[in-house]
Amino acid sequence: MRDFSWNCFTVTGSIDAYLLYKDTTMHTSKRDQGGKREPEAKAEG
Repeated sequence: MRDFSWNCFTVTGSIDAYLLYKDTTMHTSKRDQGGKREPEAKAEG
């Protein structure tokens, strides 16, 4: 899916295809890290 969205972006220049590419890249990297999210900083207030 990542390759398809990148190829679609390079051919068409579609921002939607680029955003899909970035989204799939982000999800792939999270999966490769074991799905662990970094702890969020608590807002002081």
